[in-house]
Amino acid sequence: MRVAAITSLLIGPVALAACGPIPVEQAERICMDDAYHAVAPRGTVGVGVGSGGRAYGSVELSVTSDYVMGRDPAQVYAQCVQRRSGQPPSQPLYSQPGWDSYRPR
Repeated sequence: MRVAAITSLLIGPVALAACGPIPVEQAERICMDDAYHAVAPRGTVGVGVGSGGRAYGSVELSVTSDYVMGRDPAQVYAQCVQRRSGQPPSQPLYSQPGWDSYRPR
């Protein structure tokens, strides 16, 4: 019982630190995806032929609530960065280098 109490005292602060804010630069990189998905639905289509001539296909569609609600990607970005880092973005979304050609990973 005593070992469990000591272990929780040692591990507890480390676990809580993982829930804390992240650096603004990291939040900005992460939040670019959220902003990108607020612009329009995204999807992929796959078609192919497997061994034995068997045809197959796949469709994937991703629609975010931000897109459905018509939210401005810049607003989505700013709120995401604020939520994750506790600070506003270093610059607005549309001023971010590469936003015009940004595609999520």
